[in-house]
Amino acid sequence: MFRLVACIVALAALVSCTVPTKDVTDEVLDLGDFVLGHNIVVAPDIKKGPLSREADTEAFIASMKNAIDARMGASRYNGTRLVHFGVNINGYALAQKGVPLLLQPKSAIILTVTAWDDRAGGKFNEEAKEIFVLESFTGSSLFASSGFSMTAEEQMANLTYNAARQIEKWMHENRACLVDEVSKEDLENCWNDNRNEEMRRQLEEQRN
Repeated sequence: MFRLVACIVALAALVSCTVPTKDVTDEVLDLGDFVLGHNIVVAPDIKKGPLSREADTEAFIASMKNAIDARMGASRYNGTRLVHFGVNINGYALAQKGVPLLLQPKSAIILTVTAWDDRAGGKFNEEAKEIFVLESFTGSSLFASSGFSMTAEEQMANLTYNAARQIEKWMHENRACLVDEVSKEDLENCWNDNRNEEMRRQLEEQRN
């Protein structure tokens, strides 16, 4: 638990620069023959970071499910390779009001994702994919904490929007294994980079 809390604190010190929109208007990526099946989000052991606002767990789960459906549902991807998602929200920090220009806490979320191959009846990735996400800056949070300008629900929507985008990028990175005929070489190269080593390195630097 201490390590998770430390990760959340460190994440809140990192920087993100993109701005989410309510609707997903990003270009559709190449995900092979991907089509979304079950979208299961749980948070049995969710941890709140220090100095964080309280978040309703069920609201967080609903926000994550909605974000995945909006970004990766049949309106954007309608292939024939059915993929189920199992998402576990491990921890979060929702920024409270800080001191503008001096203390600007940022919101963050930590989750793990498992993709299930409906056709094979098993996991694509044996080791869960680690995803660490910061909130995106908006115009009002460029100079002050989002705790001043956003409700907890808006912060959750911001974080889950970004998390769904990371899941989409992960599917794109493994698109070679989301088609009917997968070569042995492609199969060996898919689903291997599930530990976020770069973020782990940054987290270690933030703690030291």
